[in-house]
Amino acid sequence: MNGIQNSYKAKVIEMIYGVKIKPLKKICDERGMIMHMLRCDDPDFESFGEIYFSTAYPGVIKGWHEHTKQTQNYAVIQGMIKLVLYDNRKDSPTYKELMEIFTGEDNYQLIHIPTGVINGFKAIGTKTVILANCATLPHEPDEMIHYDPLGDKVPYKWNLVPH
Repeated sequence: MNGIQNSYKAKVIEMIYGVKIKPLKKICDERGMIMHMLRCDDPDFESFGEIYFSTAYPGVIKGWHEHTKQTQNYAVIQGMIKLVLYDNRKDSPTYKELMEIFTGEDNYQLIHIPTGVINGFKAIGTKTVILANCATLPHEPDEMIHYDPLGDKVPYKWNLVPH
């Protein structure tokens, strides 16, 4: 296939300890597109538990969630999100740090989120979001802690910031 291609061996960015952001490859041509996400020979691959898709309509907030056992690997295949991460691990060098990431079809990335990092996202733009998650364990309702997205557990407000 010919078309626009991003480098697969891209630099990984890490801000909150253990969180990794890697630009992902899209292969486009007149027939459509292939969007890479995660391979078992990727250096950051841990294990396969399940893959699922979460959708959100524009303006919807999903979160806050904290996983106690499973690692999340997010890629947004349609639409755009503002993903917010909060380090809730008391033994982490980035404890209580916030990280805001704009990701989706216009900034296609793999976001690796370790256990103990609280996450939530807001669908931004005009399209329904489709987020793929390749989790390291099958879903167990008891291993995830839910927090109110408008509560005070995470020191973050979802409002737009005026320029």
